[in-house]
Amino acid sequence: MSNMPKPPLQQTLQQERAAQAWKDVESTRRNKEYNSLVRGFAAMIQRDGLGASLVFLKAKGKPEHKFLIDHLSAWVTKKLGWQGDLLQTLLTRSTHDYRRATAEAIAYLLWLKRFAEAEA
Repeated sequence: MSNMPKPPLQQTLQQERAAQAWKDVESTRRNKEYNSLVRGFAAMIQRDGLGASLVFLKAKGKPEHKFLIDHLSAWVTKKLGWQGDLLQTLLTRSTHDYRRATAEAIAYLLWLKRFAEAEA
């Protein structure tokens, strides 16, 4: 038997995304409108861009839209080390940062979508 220390438990980025997505979907209390919105939102980002898609969510103002913008904003800003509102931050960032934010938002949405579909 060895006295070697155990390596620290470290989650992969995918595990982190999955864990947070599960919490976010659960926090909506099985809101069918949220689940429906999440299922098509990555396609909207790819079609219209992240900024325009976030503006769409803000303009709608329904609870499911607010949930999604809050979830995306919290996740993407945390992962990229940014502060504040995602949409406002995007307006001041470079094209490179905009692309990074878009990629992270879509990667996170894939997990949100999986869990939303499981709840449907």
